[in-house]
Amino acid sequence: MPDWSIDIIITLIKIVVVELVLLTGVAYTVYAERRVSAFIQHRYGPNRVGYQGLLQPLADVFKLIMKEDIVPERANKFVHSLAPAISLFVALSTFAVIPFGDKILIAGKEIKLQIADVNIGVLYILALLSLGVYGITLSGWSSNSKYSLLGGLRSSAQMISYELSMGLAVLGLILINSSFRLDTIVMNQYGWKWNIILQPIGFITFLVASFAETNRTPFDLPEAEQELVGGYHTEYSSTKFALFFMAEYAAVIVSSAIITTLYLGGWQFPYLQTFGLPDMAVSIIQVLTFCGKTAFMVFFFIWVRWTIPRFRYDQLMNIGWKVMLPAALTNLILTAIVITIIKLNS
Repeated sequence: MPDWSIDIIITLIKIVVVELVLLTGVAYTVYAERRVSAFIQHRYGPNRVGYQGLLQPLADVFKLIMKEDIVPERANKFVHSLAPAISLFVALSTFAVIPFGDKILIAGKEIKLQIADVNIGVLYILALLSLGVYGITLSGWSSNSKYSLLGGLRSSAQMISYELSMGLAVLGLILINSSFRLDTIVMNQYGWKWNIILQPIGFITFLVASFAETNRTPFDLPEAEQELVGGYHTEYSSTKFALFFMAEYAAVIVSSAIITTLYLGGWQFPYLQTFGLPDMAVSIIQVLTFCGKTAFMVFFFIWVRWTIPRFRYDQLMNIGWKVMLPAALTNLILTAIVITIIKLNS
């Protein structure tokens, strides 16, 4: 069998495995959110379906699929059906360039633990994150509902405001690493040289912008049940609503994985290579390290949602333009100055 066909098969296997793990993670992130929120509010949460409620996600999916799919009479039915698929597709596609490990040797062939190793991984992520707003905006417009339209417009304004800060925060990392490749950024964080230590302002900026990008509390203005009934997905039910639900939690997992990769060392376990472990053991520990860091960030997303109240819309805009943007610009300028001084003295 030629090498190119083997590479295609390996890539397809990686896609299937990663997407299955991601979709399973989405289901149990919903379960985790319900359990954590119950713990914070001193109540039980789901504990009836399966041991400790572990089968609750399956029951939820079955319930949503069995519900009637209601579409408003004057809605644009094609766009109304397309919008949730766009949101979910963007969320799942973003994971393609994220390295979840270094390399693994199987049957004498070296396999990179990353679906697509591209030279512009950072740009790919920023591009896809900016596309996510289309699903929400189109759902608001196509529903022919004032509540949905306002939710879609809020999401557009929110995305534009916070993507600027997110992009500027990432530019500081690119200056430090001199590369757009995600695997290079991870490799440069060997030991404890994590970018959260080198770029604390950039990390905080990127983290807050990630909350805004995923429409999570305290930035869930596009939904805002008290104001807009349900926001952009007010007119959705059954499977289409489930797709939006999945897209939101997939975006949370992907954002957590991106933060882990860019700022928390990715799959790096400090000085693991110096322990003298077998290569296979090292690879497994690296993958588990990546999963552990990502799971911690997912927990942080959940924790913040059930701790901090929603901002008013004027507060959201003020934070984006008057706090986040100046902070990201200042961080970029200071990073450029420090790197220039280091290069002049070396």
